[in-house]
Amino acid sequence: MDYRKQSLIKHAEWRGKIETKVRVPVTCREELSLAYTPGVAEPCMAIHADVEKSFDLTRRWNTVAVITDGTAVLGLGDIGPEAGMPVMEGKCALFKAFGDVDAFPICIKSKDPEEIIKTIMLISGSFGGINLEDISAPRCFEVETKLKEQLDIPVFHDDQHGTAIVTTAALRNALKLAGKRAEDIKVAINGAGAAGIAIAKFLLAYGVKDITICDRRGIICEGGEGLNPAKQEIAKLTNLSHKHGTLADAMKGADVLIGVSSANCVSKEMVASMAQKPILFTCANPVPEINPDDAKEAGAFIVGTGSSEYHNQINNVLVFPGVFRGALDVRAATVNTEMMIAAANAIADFVPEDKLSREYILPEAWDKAAHTAVAKAVAEAAVKSGVAKLAK
Repeated sequence: MDYRKQSLIKHAEWRGKIETKVRVPVTCREELSLAYTPGVAEPCMAIHADVEKSFDLTRRWNTVAVITDGTAVLGLGDIGPEAGMPVMEGKCALFKAFGDVDAFPICIKSKDPEEIIKTIMLISGSFGGINLEDISAPRCFEVETKLKEQLDIPVFHDDQHGTAIVTTAALRNALKLAGKRAEDIKVAINGAGAAGIAIAKFLLAYGVKDITICDRRGIICEGGEGLNPAKQEIAKLTNLSHKHGTLADAMKGADVLIGVSSANCVSKEMVASMAQKPILFTCANPVPEINPDDAKEAGAFIVGTGSSEYHNQINNVLVFPGVFRGALDVRAATVNTEMMIAAANAIADFVPEDKLSREYILPEAWDKAAHTAVAKAVAEAAVKSGVAKLAK
């Protein structure tokens, strides 16, 4: 099937992937008076007296805003907020299907970080959480950081943390099959945008010690010229041996390659130069850094991609519905590292030992039980780490 052509046809048929639904009866005078005026004045004044009651008396407890500025849409780049709408709608549909979360797409017509931050701040009272999506680096780091400082609801940039969580879950199971330990491996990451930097930080928190990151110009090294603040920060934590050179140099002797960059930038020779039983997560979309069959011919032990066309799809959809379901259930004030590690472990643990294989290292994205397991683990971690307002 040509998914692109068929998807365009189906989108024309669907004319939107989500819609609102009335949850209360409004068929007579009494019902209308309860749902709307005059009765609605009472909950309004209750919330006026205590804004926290907005979570109890409205649907806010279960709502998430999926927000983009259209600058980094699904590997397509800066195509504008309106053009990003099909992706945001799709995200909202997945929130509902896998987490029973009511999510709403909001596409902001500005590339100014301050305007984006102010816009989200102004509308935040309508939502229980904020999911940032497809905002280009390095602006996305500023937007998320400032919102987390100012809001007391979860703010989660999925391109960063969702990608980091699912990649770490996949790596945990891949290392188990390869007979390697996180603290002993060498990891090369190609791509120093939002995803690449977030993956590096999360892997460091998870116990990986030796990470080298490459951008378009090659290996990132502390003190290198032309590094933006985000790259300067991660350069202090990675490439501790101060290597210089290209992606090919970074891959020599590496146990793992994580690609969140561009198509066809990895050769068979580069794969062959890696350590024994190399693990490749080549997640560029829609075309990976190297064709999985070519990677296996060159000696790759396990290959994962971002595409549903191949085994081991490494996709954020395994993450965000459960993360927000768990956070909303305990009214978490944020999504912290403890909650993200719990999510990664829950995803990895969902694959039974007797079914774990080189072509099955992650649950299927449509397995609702996997999302429930993530939600439970995240909620428990939120309570244990002290950021939950409700205890479950």
